[in-house]
Amino acid sequence: MRLVEVKQGVLSKNDRLAERLRGRFQQQQLFVVNLISSPGTGKTALLERTLEEFVKRGRQVAALVGDLATENDANRLARSGAPVRQITTSGLCHLEASFIESRLEGWDLSELEYLFIENVGNLVCPSSFDLGEQLRVVLLSVTEGEDKPLKYPPVFFSSQVAVITKCDLAEPCDFQAEQALANIRSVNPAIEILQTSARTGAGLSEWLRSLDSRRATWLRSI
Repeated sequence: MRLVEVKQGVLSKNDRLAERLRGRFQQQQLFVVNLISSPGTGKTALLERTLEEFVKRGRQVAALVGDLATENDANRLARSGAPVRQITTSGLCHLEASFIESRLEGWDLSELEYLFIENVGNLVCPSSFDLGEQLRVVLLSVTEGEDKPLKYPPVFFSSQVAVITKCDLAEPCDFQAEQALANIRSVNPAIEILQTSARTGAGLSEWLRSLDSRRATWLRSI
């Protein structure tokens, strides 16, 4: 019983801070996107292409990158020209709102349009922690199989967009796309599903259009 109480206390504290962050982001008109996936899904590759494309178009974007150790992903993403900061969790399997708040210091958020948060590679713990984001995106690679949404329903249920990655490998992996889509929609019928390949660029335009459309809708609502 004590363990449950501690967990509830941690989540409650996190949720309060996340709401304050959400208010801060809204005040600055900053659209925050939380990317969640298993390790090896291609989250960093998709984010790398996203930052590169937005920077080319003159858009103001930044990224926070969560990882258990090393700054490899942050260094890789910084080559896009966008401001990038690493959050090293030292073994913790998720990001928390306090981590986000601490890494925003020194950034003028009013100058940014998008902030992307690359969460730690994990489909379980990150689903419970609100980071103050406006959009939660879950990624599923064709190399993982079609049943991941059924095995990890909370993260698919709490996300507004699902991105299927590495679609250029679908045939050799014998990935059954229609079954995967059906599994995702069985958990969350309202979710938007996009199919992409960071290597070939397939689906990237649709992904960027979805982001801009959602940001525009959000701006009209505030």
